[in-house]
Amino acid sequence: MIHLRTAREIDAIAEGGAIIGRLFEYLTDHVQPGVTTQQLDERVEAFIGEHQGAVPAFKGLYGFPGAACISVNEEIVHGIPKDSMVLSEGDIVTVDVGVRLNGWCSDSAFTFAVGEVDADTQRLLDATRGALHAAVEASVVGNHVGDLGAAVMASVEGQGIGIVRDLVGHGIGREVHEEPQVPNVGRPGQGPALRAGMVLAIEPMLSLGTDRIRTRSDRWTVVTTDGSRAAHFEHTVAITADGPQILTGAVREVPNAV
Repeated sequence: MIHLRTAREIDAIAEGGAIIGRLFEYLTDHVQPGVTTQQLDERVEAFIGEHQGAVPAFKGLYGFPGAACISVNEEIVHGIPKDSMVLSEGDIVTVDVGVRLNGWCSDSAFTFAVGEVDADTQRLLDATRGALHAAVEASVVGNHVGDLGAAVMASVEGQGIGIVRDLVGHGIGREVHEEPQVPNVGRPGQGPALRAGMVLAIEPMLSLGTDRIRTRSDRWTVVTTDGSRAAHFEHTVAITADGPQILTGAVREVPNAV
């Protein structure tokens, strides 16, 4: 079932989303060589906990152990934070975070560069950020879910970038994952119609190589099958009569922010 939210409910989702926006700004000073993904996760949980009533929406969700999914290089999503994963100069790391506040959920992801990255990696970051921007712009009343995937495809055409097809965005509200699914490939006019009040987590995931994926033996971490690097940018977006409204906040201090 696709839920349509009132303006007041959208504002409530945005309250949690703003926490994530501020969190990503805070993390810019902490994503550095030598830091472990476990240390980042601890900072994520502490930051969210500083906001009264807010809790990490992912912790314990389907049994996930961390406050955030933290994925490095060829890891696309669902990386488990660990002390053994130490960031190095030139890495990229995606922090995917959900916040639950007053019964409402928000969800966002940002791929950080660790120090200086090579030209191909920067091209991947720029393409993924641009794909998210294109999908958000397509999130208008009268379009369909397929228009979002089509926008992602058009934004990366000719760049030699792979679109991860087997992972999708989703509706969000009372639960982290609601209907509809939001694929990153699609055809204009296909799929559910976009209506005012829908709230979607839009999340392009792109790679420098294959679009094929596999899950590691930990049963969580999803990686590219060829080991190519992947990036992931995500916003929670409300569909309104006045156009798309980003609820997880622009990341003002982060290079390459949407």
